[in-house]
Amino acid sequence: MDFILATNNMKKLAEMQRILSPLGINVVTAKMMGITLEDVEENGETFEDNAKLKAHAACRETGMPAIADDSGLCVDYLNGAPGVYSARFAGEHGNDEKNNDLLLEKLEGVPEEKRTAHYVCAVCCTFPDSREIVVRGECGGVIGFQRDGDQGFGYDPLFLVNGKSFGRYTAEEKDEISHRGKALRLLTEELEKIL
Repeated sequence: MDFILATNNMKKLAEMQRILSPLGINVVTAKMMGITLEDVEENGETFEDNAKLKAHAACRETGMPAIADDSGLCVDYLNGAPGVYSARFAGEHGNDEKNNDLLLEKLEGVPEEKRTAHYVCAVCCTFPDSREIVVRGECGGVIGFQRDGDQGFGYDPLFLVNGKSFGRYTAEEKDEISHRGKALRLLTEELEKIL
């Protein structure tokens, strides 16, 4: 069964495919199908709001079951920022380097014990018949003092779990503990009930 993924982020696609393919779900992007989805303004107040906006729009436009996620980093010292603005923290959507630079700048001089943070991933799966599943996964860690590793994307080189940055975890290791891995396992449990 084909599900459309409301993103062009190929790393997110790879994560979704790894976790959902055992259910017989083939996750594809609009680009892979040769179509263009309208841009959705992510103006929700929560990760769940934004995931729903994207999933509903993709489902409406394609007539296919759609999956969308909204994820980000919440840093305790910054009162939960960058939060839903994670991808555009430094002003330019999706510029990981600038986002990481700004995060390091805002945490300059902050000791390790005050650099706690958590990643959040909200996933919405919606069907043409209006059924909807919304799940959330979180992963706690701390923000490092410098980038470490070249795996993953976003803030992964700065986000440390068990003393190791997500930038050094293999994809399979990250799936086991990450916010997205947790959310997708919850989604899998819900999909198993209805498919």
